[in-house]
Amino acid sequence: MDRAELVFDAPNSVHTEITTPMATVDSVHHPKTGTWQYIVADPNTLDAVIIDPVMDFDAATRTVTTETADRLVSLVKKKGYRIVHILETHVHADHVTAASYLQSVLEPHQACRPAVCIGRRIRDAQQFFGPKYGVPSAELSSAFDRLLEDDEVFPIGELEARIVHLPGHTADHVGYIIGENVFCGDSVLNADLGTARCDFPGGSSKALYKSTRKLLGLPSRHKLWTGHDDPSAAERRCPVPYMSVEEQRQGNRHVHEHVTEQAFQQMRDERDAGLGDPELLHASLQINMRGGRLPKPTPQGEYYLRLPQLGFGDCYAEHAAKRWCHV
Repeated sequence: MDRAELVFDAPNSVHTEITTPMATVDSVHHPKTGTWQYIVADPNTLDAVIIDPVMDFDAATRTVTTETADRLVSLVKKKGYRIVHILETHVHADHVTAASYLQSVLEPHQACRPAVCIGRRIRDAQQFFGPKYGVPSAELSSAFDRLLEDDEVFPIGELEARIVHLPGHTADHVGYIIGENVFCGDSVLNADLGTARCDFPGGSSKALYKSTRKLLGLPSRHKLWTGHDDPSAAERRCPVPYMSVEEQRQGNRHVHEHVTEQAFQQMRDERDAGLGDPELLHASLQINMRGGRLPKPTPQGEYYLRLPQLGFGDCYAEHAAKRWCHV
């Protein structure tokens, strides 16, 4: 029997703990970006992973702070976890990852260095976006400690985790299956929201439909832990971290079991055509493709990110038909 606990551990923040016979999952919501961050632990060994952590970035003042990441560290210390991996589902365009910061803070605390991991297609994303932002190749080649292959299996204590390729939102997008828990990032959202956008370079509504069918083909009891939730858009009071596969099959507004591929593609492409750029688009891409590291500072100790002269749509319109990696 699963045990759930809901905790409000900071203003406007929601933290839930779900304990199952196989794993303990702490989910921490970041209200500013709507991101769900996860800590998944083996209850026997207390080895754990962190999935998609957030660094606070204020676009108006261009400042980076660590309040959200520090709350994750406090939670890890409180529970006595040893973080063995920090896992990214993809190169996010709507928030800055705290992966590198967490690695540097946790290493001296636990006397081992957690590896920052992502799917192997990150190289294609780096090759596409790196030159556009003038990112030196030397800052990209060692950005991640481990590039995971499709269906690769790795341990978390006595637990077994498997990576699964879930293209659509982006071409490099992956999920992580740990027991009956699937951390599916920006693919399937909660049923009242539907699915993630597919209009970024390499994104594909056709690929996303196939990815959702892969997820909804899993056993009914499996939990799909989403990467984002915006309760205000769904007229809910609180964000929800997961729904079961069966609940998604029956009720997802975009990809329930009666939706055809053609109908989904038409709906998704039409919706995406009216979406604006994420607020943190350019900062997120430049930092996240570096694994959460800032650019190298100038001799004066200042850090600079690049902004294109044109907006996202104009800047990439000529590349819309090009794929920066195979899906």
